[in-house]
Amino acid sequence: MMKYLQKLGKSLMLPVACLPVAGIMLGLGYWLDPNGWGSGNIAAAFLCKAGSALIDNMAILFVIGVSIGMSDDNDGTAALAGIVSYLMVTTLLSPGAVEMFTGGEADAAFSKIAGNQFIGILTGLIGAACYNKFKSTKLPDALSFFSGKRSVAIVTAGVTIVVSLILFFVWPVLYGGLVSFGTAVSSTGAIGVGVYGFFNRLLIPFGLHHALNSVFWFDAVGIADLYKFWGLGGYEAAAAGEVGQYMTGFFPVMMLGVPGAALAMYHTAKTEKKKVAAGLLGAAALCSFLTGVTEPFEFAFMFLSPVLYLIHALLTGIVCAICAMLPVRAGFTFSGGFIDWVLCAKLPAAMNTWMILPIGLVVAAVYYVVFRTLIVKLDLKTPGREDDDIEAEKRVVLSNDNFTEVAKVVLEGLGGKGNVTSLDNCVTRLRLEIKDYTKVDEKKIKSAGVAGVMRPSKTSVQVIVGTKVQFVADEMKKML
Repeated sequence: MMKYLQKLGKSLMLPVACLPVAGIMLGLGYWLDPNGWGSGNIAAAFLCKAGSALIDNMAILFVIGVSIGMSDDNDGTAALAGIVSYLMVTTLLSPGAVEMFTGGEADAAFSKIAGNQFIGILTGLIGAACYNKFKSTKLPDALSFFSGKRSVAIVTAGVTIVVSLILFFVWPVLYGGLVSFGTAVSSTGAIGVGVYGFFNRLLIPFGLHHALNSVFWFDAVGIADLYKFWGLGGYEAAAAGEVGQYMTGFFPVMMLGVPGAALAMYHTAKTEKKKVAAGLLGAAALCSFLTGVTEPFEFAFMFLSPVLYLIHALLTGIVCAICAMLPVRAGFTFSGGFIDWVLCAKLPAAMNTWMILPIGLVVAAVYYVVFRTLIVKLDLKTPGREDDDIEAEKRVVLSNDNFTEVAKVVLEGLGGKGNVTSLDNCVTRLRLEIKDYTKVDEKKIKSAGVAGVMRPSKTSVQVIVGTKVQFVADEMKKML
């Protein structure tokens, strides 16, 4: 089950990766015309509409991402099946169709079927499941045209009719429960924001934070913090102070808190390992500051020092709660880095975004002091303090001109290509299936300059490379 959930978490990241370009276009549009959707500026109107085209259709992007990500071989046929399922569900359970079927007024929950991210994820799973099960179906000669992958969409349609019938009775109750959950959390104000921030970080090792984010950022249950902040999905641009609380607190942590913690780790690293630690931590800190992608930093120590990672999650929750109480609001389409901070500054819902910097400096100081104190006092094995026998000169430093070397070392550490049965990657990790877990040499893998290694099961290995993971994956696929 955990392996399945981790794969789902990776699949949810595929559509989320489309958000940066939407954020750039929306942000530039608002910089050109801060008063609205480009009513007096053609360039601003063009950029805003182009950016909103992606975010307004996130449910469809979730269908495609989940269908392909959860299929056995990432085949596009699964995406076609997912779209078939999504179109059927949203049509059969639209308010007009429900009223026609029942002869009465449709429950208000059915008005939230179309464009709902939860429905997108569900139909994506249906498409992937039907593809995995029936992609190799062999039919009699008379029906052979519909054999194999051609049968997938047909089977998906039949399955979707049954699912739609079940949802006809279940959806009002399920949607009501999701709304109640969202309302219960949001009604607690800053405390709820802090709890959300804490669990957001705590779920990162399992890749499930994206599922949690979909509840608070998008329109799955009506909170839609991201949608409302950017004035998308049918929402008018919200007044300053009303939205953005589920995003604001991440900016100080990601822009300055993480670099502060990274500096503490560098200062406490062993003298002979400071150079290697500087390369790893410096790249991770810069990545977090600019883009808000924190995984390269977090995976560098979460398994070596889990207690320290728990402190990191707690600090994130506290900062999120404090920012929710302050007169400051900022929002992002991807993550809380410098780029999104600049782009969101002119949005109508933005409020005192300049305060992120002084708040961030305080957060950086707190992170530095707390991390350095705990690392020294508890002798935590953060980067540069590990008790391993990898000599510094034998380590590889990941750069733009040595992806082949990195891939080669990682593959050797995995026990060679004969021990690898499948290879995939998400935004920051290589995800591999192996035959014999005893052949995996984690020290060898880490000597490739990667941030960390995670082993969810005896047949699964995840190598945390960072945002350049695609290039390493491409080189490994050539070797395999």
